[in-house]
This record gives sequence, structure tokens and C-alpha cells, in this order.
Amino acid sequence: MFIHKKEVIAKSVNIDEPNPKFAQLLLEQFGGATGELSAALQYWVQSFHTEDPGIKDMLQDIATEEFSHLEMIGKLIESHTMNVDQTEAFKSTLFAVRGPGPHFLDSQGSAWNANYLNEGGSVVRDLRANIAAEAGARQTYEQLIKLAPDSGTKETLVHLLSREIAHTKMFMKALDSMGKLTDPFFGEIQPDETVDIYYNMSSNGTDERGPWNNESDFTYIADPLKAKSH
Repeated sequence: MFIHKKEVIAKSVNIDEPNPKFAQLLLEQFGGATGELSAALQYWVQSFHTEDPGIKDMLQDIATEEFSHLEMIGKLIESHTMNVDQTEAFKSTLFAVRGPGPHFLDSQGSAWNANYLNEGGSVVRDLRANIAAEAGARQTYEQLIKLAPDSGTKETLVHLLSREIAHTKMFMKALDSMGKLTDPFFGEIQPDETVDIYYNMSSNGTDERGPWNNESDFTYIADPLKAKSH
């Protein structure tokens, strides 16, 4: 059951002055790949991939919060396009044809589609995909905050960015509770002997070394072609 309560979650949405050009940028977080609609639907569907009642509840709680964030972005877009339809700034945006308010488009006018969603039936895989999704959303919000035309818009966007970071922490804690935060083996098929091999595929210049190819965790193949010939 979903019940809509007619108030936004946590932060009110207030702007100083409508800015339809910025509203077009905000569409990225309404109908774009990293937007709130994508996150809400992705996490809700993922909740049916796990039998763990706690993780299921977490995914559904976060999905529902993402729907509330979609409402906040929608209200921002509505406010920034209200009563400005005769201005040149409005006429130079997607809203000139679509009309004011949010639409299922990204900032470039491409329609939202389900290809943006990343879910695959394994809760470990899903949670890792969610961490990447939150990172993408956080980056988009960071860019929007830099371009925000007024303090009220910026305050709302900073709140939304903060919640993306909070969700990332929740997904990481869920993975850690399963012992899967750093474990790359989460399937049922055992890997072959190459699982611990690092191939140096850079033939010119200095070979860089780090924890991703150290001798304690990997067999380092400095020259894959020579090794193959043997």
C-alpha cells in the first residue's frame, strides 16, 4: 500500500526566482539515467530478490524515500518553470514544447526508459550496483549544486546529495552484514586457476605496481606473451 502525504520529506522546496534553463538541467534527476525515478524503481524491484527480511525492508524503505525525492525534484522543476512561459529563457528550453513542470525526459530531451535500471536477481550483485548508482546520482547533484541559481535550490540539492551518501553507507553496511563487502566471490560457480593472476598488459614505460597487483594476492605476469609461449 502506498499513501501519499501532501508534504515533502525532510526539506521544504523554496526558490528565490524561477529559472527555466536550470529547470532543464534538473530534468536529469527526474527522467535521467541517474535520476530519482530510476533509483526508486530499481531498489523496489530488487527488494523481491532477497529472502532476508531486514535487507528487503531496507530496500523498500530507500525506494520509497527515492519516490519522495522524485517529488522534491518535480516541485523544483515546477517552481522554476512557473509563470515564465512568455520569457525568452523559457522559449529556449524543452518546456517551450512540453509545457511547464517535470517530464519523463533527461536534460537533453531523451525519454526515460527501463534500460537505466540495474537489477539481476542476486542481492549481492544488486547492492553493489546500487552503490554505483548512488555514486552517479551524487556526482550529478554535485554538478547541479555548482550551477544552482539561488540558495533555496542549492539547499534542497545539498539535502538530496546528502541522502545519496547515506544510502551508499546503508548498502555498504548491508553487504558487510553478509560478509560480502569486499568478497568478490558471490556466485555459485567456482572460478578457475586464473582468478589470482594479474596480467601486465602495458608493454611500454614503467610498470605500475599497487595493491591491485601485489605478489601476496596475485601472481604477477610481467610479460603475458612470453608466458603464453611457454
